Amino acid sequence: MRIERGELVPFALPFVRPYVTARGSLERREMILVRLHTDEGVVGVGEAVPLAMRGGNDLARVERRLSRALRRLSAADVSDFAGEEPLRAAIDALVHAVAGRRLPPPAAAALEMALFDLAGKAAGMPVWQLLGAEAPALVRCNATLVAGSPDEVATSAEAWKSQGFGTFKLKLGIGDDLRQVATVREALGPDVAIRVDANGTWSRADAIAIVRELEPLDVELVEEPTSGLRDMATVAAATGIPIAADESVATGKEASRAARSRACELVTAKLAKTGGAGGVAGIAKHLPVYLSSALDGAVGIAAAAHAAQAIYRDSPDPGLAHGLATQLLFADTVASRECELRGGALQLPEGPGLGVEIDESALARLRI
Repeated sequence: MRIERGELVPFALPFVRPYVTARGSLERREMILVRLHTDEGVVGVGEAVPLAMRGGNDLARVERRLSRALRRLSAADVSDFAGEEPLRAAIDALVHAVAGRRLPPPAAAALEMALFDLAGKAAGMPVWQLLGAEAPALVRCNATLVAGSPDEVATSAEAWKSQGFGTFKLKLGIGDDLRQVATVREALGPDVAIRVDANGTWSRADAIAIVRELEPLDVELVEEPTSGLRDMATVAAATGIPIAADESVATGKEASRAARSRACELVTAKLAKTGGAGGVAGIAKHLPVYLSSALDGAVGIAAAAHAAQAIYRDSPDPGLAHGLATQLLFADTVASRECELRGGALQLPEGPGLGVEIDESALARLRI
């Protein structure tokens, strides 16, 4: 079996309502579908979600870099994907595609997804099995609440709770942070978990003051209160709520530094930020990890849900909900089969590879 060609399809998913955080507002999420077509009709799919709002490469640059990497895979013999070690074969193909090139993490993650999907399909096994997990499990998720007025956020939280969610993530850094958390806590009661995310927008002094004010509200964790590990370590030492790094930790080396400096107790890892499941595994060697979405589409969410099955194979499970329920934020999808949300948890689609099937008419309609 050989890869005949690679295909890149830029598309955009509209949000049900604008996605507002301290870093800005989005009306739609632009991304790129990656497809690896083989001469036997087997197709591997991946997805690149640029992180331009977080200072990363924009859609056009990610597409250009992916296009160059795909040229290296053109005519590649992937017959060993159906052999005894399909994961090793897929990793070897990925190394070949990126050798000597520094791909943006979203591009590297997309290539990894497509190769893992292709290897799983060729070997007749789902990606979770490819990654060494013993059995699939439901992936418990948090509800991600778009920033707004305290009453609006509380109303949204109640709607998510009615769908079975027990953990709620609030985007702070806009307006009255303390009142927003207090209003949601009052609306939902004491039995749910509330975590907050400032996206690194607070100053060190503000972060210490706000986190201390949040302590009586039984907040589960604070994601990225400040920008940079040095300030985060100061905040962690001065406050009592567990700190989780996001933007400040994207590699195993950064995770090691964060652990040594006691800047955080946890890391929330995005495939698009770390360059794929391999990058997440590197972080998990140093600190407990829970996965989150970079506002991925169906393919990216499925890849993260598969990775979640194996992430704690060699490291402690922190027992936290993952931030992978963001498909509810979108008004549309390009998938005819994808992960299903049931009672606040993701269920993986059946079948080999990632299990995602693309709806060609929807992709054509949403294509950029």
